Amino acid sequence: MNPLAIFKNTKKLTLFLLLCGSNAYCYQASDSLTLTLDEAIATALKSSYEIEIAKNNVEINTLLNNYGVAGGLPVVAANASNTEQITQVNQKLNDGTSINRNAAAGNNTQINVSAGILLYNGKRVVSTKKRLAELQYQSAELLNSQVQNTIALVMTSYYDVVRQLSYLNTVRTSIQASEKRLEILQVRKEAGMANNADLFQAQIDLNTLNQTFQDQLMVAQVAKTELLRILTLDPKAALTIRDTITVDNDLKLDTILDRLTLNADVKAADHQIRINELIVRETAALRYPTVRFNTAYNYSRNQAAAGFTLLNRSLGPNAGLTLSIPIYNGSAFKRQQQAAEINTSSAELQRSSILRDYNAGVVKMYQTYLSSLQQLETQKQNYALSKQLLDLTLQRFQLIQATIIDVREAQRSFEDAGYRMINLNYAAKAAEIELKRLSNTLQ
Repeated sequence: MNPLAIFKNTKKLTLFLLLCGSNAYCYQASDSLTLTLDEAIATALKSSYEIEIAKNNVEINTLLNNYGVAGGLPVVAANASNTEQITQVNQKLNDGTSINRNAAAGNNTQINVSAGILLYNGKRVVSTKKRLAELQYQSAELLNSQVQNTIALVMTSYYDVVRQLSYLNTVRTSIQASEKRLEILQVRKEAGMANNADLFQAQIDLNTLNQTFQDQLMVAQVAKTELLRILTLDPKAALTIRDTITVDNDLKLDTILDRLTLNADVKAADHQIRINELIVRETAALRYPTVRFNTAYNYSRNQAAAGFTLLNRSLGPNAGLTLSIPIYNGSAFKRQQQAAEINTSSAELQRSSILRDYNAGVVKMYQTYLSSLQQLETQKQNYALSKQLLDLTLQRFQLIQATIIDVREAQRSFEDAGYRMINLNYAAKAAEIELKRLSNTLQ
């Protein structure tokens, strides 16, 4: 079969694979899922396991943010017991009466309803309630952080697919040039103006590019599978993406640095400091007296078949105050407070560490962003020039004014320029995504 025919059939197959992905059961391009960036983000936010876990943590901490959990609400309890007993009675009273009884039946019934409320414990309940509220706010910030991370991950993976598909387009254009070169040589061969060596070399170059196309197609399929995994979709699903990489050129370093305090991780670290400060207050309150009000309604009934008291029944309410003063417990509370103060200091250091790393990360990423943008403009010009050079060289080759080596060098320059332009575009976009993630501005 003619080598060009083989290539055209292969080209149709690869285009079909682009539409159908790695799904062996996809027979029609209409079955594929066409995905935009907004749809990808919406899918990830709806189906991400990590976000669902973060949402569950928010719900848990919302439920626990309650005065009852903090110990500030009354506690009501009911108790009941009924005891049957058989005893041997041997009693001598002071009037000379003697009571001897074997297997005397007896019954004891106790019913109690009690209620108690804490009146004072050094404001420990207040501190605990505030700590529970801080935990709720912190979990909400961690959810926001997970959302930002998920959006950034989806965008980076999505544009990586676009990058790999762009590589395919570059290789495809170079293949078209090789195809054109082979056609010209075949015409020359038929006219007796070309030798088999040039024809064989052109065929080898075409086969090599075709293999490169297949390799790059596999890389693109792997990138698509990774994107489907992030979206929690079937990794065998057919997927079609038609998009370009557009970079935001208006990011300012000072604005991003100023917004770092709004980063969800930094705000979560702020809440952790507050949480540890409240733990210090809670442990300090353990050294204060505790006052509790208690009340109850009791019913008691004792019945015996023999003995001094045959029946004793009582019922009625009672109320009272309980005062507990900690005097000495081996300085355990003092040491717990000191440990809590150290944890607070560690939380402050952790926040400073996060800010330090994020500041350095922003500066480094912004340098990458600026460098990529500056190189990208030049590389776009180089890409356009290399495409013009390839077209011109093919025209000169057709007019026998350029050699096969000239065409190969023009193709190599075009491929290199295309790869560099695509990489720079992706690097600038990846830096933009990371900068927006750190400044909490991803939408």
